[in-house]
Amino acid sequence: MQRQPIFNIPAAILAIVVALVAVHAYRDYIASDEVDGWILSTFAFVPGRFTFSFDPAGVADVFASFKGADAAPREEVARYFLGDGKPLWWTPLTYSALHADWTHCGVNCLWLLAFGAPVARRFGSVRFFALFAVTAIAGAAAHWAAHRFDLAPVIGASASVSGAMAAATRFIFQPGAPLGLGAGAPGDDTFRRPAAPLSKLFVDPRALPFLLMWFGLNLLFGLISAPLGITQGPIAWEAHVGGFLAGLLLFLLFDPRVSSPPPAIDDIDQLP
Repeated sequence: MQRQPIFNIPAAILAIVVALVAVHAYRDYIASDEVDGWILSTFAFVPGRFTFSFDPAGVADVFASFKGADAAPREEVARYFLGDGKPLWWTPLTYSALHADWTHCGVNCLWLLAFGAPVARRFGSVRFFALFAVTAIAGAAAHWAAHRFDLAPVIGASASVSGAMAAATRFIFQPGAPLGLGAGAPGDDTFRRPAAPLSKLFVDPRALPFLLMWFGLNLLFGLISAPLGITQGPIAWEAHVGGFLAGLLLFLLFDPRVSSPPPAIDDIDQLP
């Protein structure tokens, strides 16, 4: 009998998790406050900084809106992240390497291990890295569309994790796949079942509840997390949605497998 390793994490997932933990460990334990501030201002995504390049008046209105006793500190922080007003074109990707705290980093790593692993096994490392990057950029674009003049930095790998979850949804509920009917022992073949067409995904009795729950929870936590004190700042749920939609809709661009009809329900018991 062939012995299975206790930990069977795809190389791409392991590399990303190690990188995310290493970056946050450096910021938390090694970097000075000045260096950490430079890292945030240089690599976090700031929507208003991009908007300033073509609509400086709109960004100026943000500064004009600062009123009250805490206006001066808020304006100082906003000016710091606006910088010289030139867009930092790498930040729609690099923001995904930064996290607010260890809980933020840990939760993203755990979800990436759970949902990114089957996708990485199916795609391979290079394609998975590409998916991670594209969904991060899609998340930044969605957040920018909703908060064009916001000068608060956006950080976290949540958009890419959401993209991996969406990509997994395209195949893990299929017959013979990890969460589908007739799923056998985990193996490479279980992660390479033909993907579901989008038209069928939204009527699948297993996939549809997952999709609805995902969107519902993201909307709920996005709206109530900050008021209830669950997080120190608002959750960028629009970025999560942008990454998720990109992973769902662009799946076939990354999928190396040529689609073929799934096995018939009558043949489920004969699946390897």
